Amino acid sequence: MSTTENVGQGLTEDERRLAELGYKQTLTRGWSGFQNFAISFTIISVLAGCFTTYGQAWNNGGPIAISWGWPIICVLILTVAFSMAELASAYPTAGAIYWWSARLGGRKWGWYTGWFNLIGLIGVVASVDYAAASFLNATLGIYGLDIFGINFGDDQSILTETFLLYALIIFLHIGINVFSSPLVALFNSISVWWHVLGVAVIIVLLIVVPDKHASVSFVFTERINNSGFSDGSLGGGFFWFYVLPLGFLLTMYTQTGYDASAHVSEETRGASVTAAKGVWRSVFWSGVIGWLVLLAITFAVSDPNVVTEAGGTSVSIFESFLDSWAAKAILVIATIGQLFCGMSCVTSASRMTYAFSRDKALPGSHLWTRLNHHRVPYMAVLFVGFWSLLVTVPALWGNKAGFPVAFFAVVSIAVIGLYIAYVTPTFLRWRAGDSFVRGPWHLGNKYKWLNPFAFVWVIICVIIFSLPFTPAAVPWNDEFTWDAFNYAPVAVIATIAFAAILWVVRGHKTFHSPAEDMAAEARALEVEIGEQPAFPESP
Repeated sequence: MSTTENVGQGLTEDERRLAELGYKQTLTRGWSGFQNFAISFTIISVLAGCFTTYGQAWNNGGPIAISWGWPIICVLILTVAFSMAELASAYPTAGAIYWWSARLGGRKWGWYTGWFNLIGLIGVVASVDYAAASFLNATLGIYGLDIFGINFGDDQSILTETFLLYALIIFLHIGINVFSSPLVALFNSISVWWHVLGVAVIIVLLIVVPDKHASVSFVFTERINNSGFSDGSLGGGFFWFYVLPLGFLLTMYTQTGYDASAHVSEETRGASVTAAKGVWRSVFWSGVIGWLVLLAITFAVSDPNVVTEAGGTSVSIFESFLDSWAAKAILVIATIGQLFCGMSCVTSASRMTYAFSRDKALPGSHLWTRLNHHRVPYMAVLFVGFWSLLVTVPALWGNKAGFPVAFFAVVSIAVIGLYIAYVTPTFLRWRAGDSFVRGPWHLGNKYKWLNPFAFVWVIICVIIFSLPFTPAAVPWNDEFTWDAFNYAPVAVIATIAFAAILWVVRGHKTFHSPAEDMAAEARALEVEIGEQPAFPESP
């Protein structure tokens, strides 16, 4: 049945399905299937993750971590995306991931999943917008601009300037999200074409402009170990099973945020199908396009020593091997793409905050569910903006090399938090087996191997990205420094502890099935919700 066809008491099919899940339609359902795909594609943003964490792969594995690592890891990530897509089809709600866990496993499963999802989404907003500020700073610097007494053309106060730009970007994204949901949807549609055409332009520039290119052998076989471990050794088990996997953070960080298609399902027409497709298609096409641009960047390296001395960053490749005008063009294209990405991240995180608060999970829930006259959860937007700004304050201080320590910590936290949230309901769906009530888009019997494969892969990633990235991050080393410490495992433990305490103090009382007034209103409309509560009690 068409989603625009009225059923029951004047409800569309989308509204009826939402009522069956226990909620009233309050958000404006004006997003198309393409716009739903666009928000996840924009958040993944190959112009963001591929450019800002390129150095992680370069220093931990080198070209093979990029040329081979990217496509292989993307295939593994698709097992997660397909598993999530089936759940998005069955339960098209803004709460998405935590709601799936609560429905399949009970309130405690939903509670912890929600907190990991929220922490991960705030980490994504913070890391993406801070990276955008870094690229904007580099763009302004390459043009030598001096604005309001701030000279972006020199090397003085880079961290302070970057944080100032970061704060301005956060405020910009808050404003756009608060005042117009249709504008956000429009920008997401524009962003898709900006990423596709922008990447095409960048690839052409990287092919045409450099006088020399790296060989095929270099791109597909060269290994680099700048981690500091094992004296730079390029062989043996330590390189293949410790150093190289650290480089996979490039792919895992870039391919995050595709849960956005599920979070905006209450604003999407035909969500039971379009949201599911938006989840996996965004991962697939980002994987294809991202691989092409990463290969183009790596082929542009004619002298790897120059890149290594500059920290392995993508910016160093543009500035070292391209004419000035070409480097400027790439930086502008990438920066604008990252701004689109950050805007969409705020949208996704705010919708999750709104839904989590709607089910009385967050302290002050009545505040974070407030809608403005645009029917946008504006207080949830402000909540996300505030915490994203706060967690990045340590970026004002850098390590001895001048790099913002907090940025790299937030990246790891975002990846671990989100992927734990992604596979928790995946595990529960696998456990449910054939008793799971499928939506119109489903995996058939393929869930029997896709779900456990995704779960095991994420466990491996959580372990990898909780490990020290350099010898200076190993507490028992003489050279240990807190500047290099990987805070990701601490953040995971802290999240579990905080959620556990909050559950005992208030969560077990307040976090429950959809509010009774929603159920009563649905019954008044003669919508059949069913006998079971939306969230079963945990076993």
